[in-house]
Amino acid sequence: MSKGLPETRTDAAMSELVPEPRPKPAVPMKPVGINPNLLGYIGIDTIIEQMRKKTMKTGFDFNIMVVGQSGLGKSTLVNTLFKSQVSRKASSWNREEKIPKTVEIKAIGHVIEEGGVKMKLTVIDTPGFGDQINNERCWEPIEKYINEQYEKFLKEEVNIARKKRIPDTRVHCCLYFISPTGHSLRPLDLEFMKHLSKVVNIIPVIAKADTMTLEEKSEFKQRVRKELEVNGIEFYPQKEFDEDLEDKTENDKIRQESMPFAVVGSDKEYQVNGKRVLGRKTPWGIIEVENLNHCEFALLRDFVIRTHLQDLKEVTHNIHYETYRAKRLNDNGGLPPGEGLLGTVLPPVPATPCPTAE
Repeated sequence: MSKGLPETRTDAAMSELVPEPRPKPAVPMKPVGINPNLLGYIGIDTIIEQMRKKTMKTGFDFNIMVVGQSGLGKSTLVNTLFKSQVSRKASSWNREEKIPKTVEIKAIGHVIEEGGVKMKLTVIDTPGFGDQINNERCWEPIEKYINEQYEKFLKEEVNIARKKRIPDTRVHCCLYFISPTGHSLRPLDLEFMKHLSKVVNIIPVIAKADTMTLEEKSEFKQRVRKELEVNGIEFYPQKEFDEDLEDKTENDKIRQESMPFAVVGSDKEYQVNGKRVLGRKTPWGIIEVENLNHCEFALLRDFVIRTHLQDLKEVTHNIHYETYRAKRLNDNGGLPPGEGLLGTVLPPVPATPCPTAE
């Protein structure tokens, strides 16, 4: 027994010298099938740089539609978004020109380059929308145009000898301009968004927000959100398309706080505290377009261009276009568009019938 005592002391001393292993910090679970014990650098992460280089070479398409009554500053806002004259100016309209009797569709294309990346931008304007005494079904030409772009892409896609890169004229984003009445949405606003939200990404914006006080703006935004919810209208980003918890958290904040964006547009610069800023000059001062204390233009710009541009394109392709494609192929018996079961030519999907809105 006495011979074992020194060994016991030695063991005790060693246990004091050697610290107990600490529990490892929790790490995110690795995807199944990936070997965590790589023997060296592979280079998988370079795919991001490869994609960047390819995008810089080819560029990308982005098509944005603006819808709303005349005089709400649609063209000015789009020019402010992209800091260039990309949309027709309302100032070019003169009093001798008549208001269009029907809704017209005017698409203007531009190539914008920044930091070596080229964006083929198309701005689709809709003069005449909501400007008539009788605005019955005035959204149908817009819905027809959107579906025609899906049809055009589908026909190119099903060709046996199709192009390596199919020109994309599909509408990725629709900015819907709400008049700053401070009261409620018009029946026309609700009917348009109710039907078009099924075929395109709609982002509602309150135009000329500088005509309302801060209290009026806040109350109007809440009222618009409530009306959209009551009428079952889903605007972008749609809840069911959130891919994970991070997306949901970020998009919930946008849906519950930012939407609809209350904006002011201007392509004129003024000197403020020694800096040149975009703004609107009023008798009581200059409203700075990119100042969050003045309006939410900066939030809209960041949302559309800097954080969600790629997602707008993906939702257009994976959701709206796929819905159109599945319906066309199903109506055509699984055959490519243009040929029916007996060789008959089938027409494109017609605009969705909808009730009268005054």
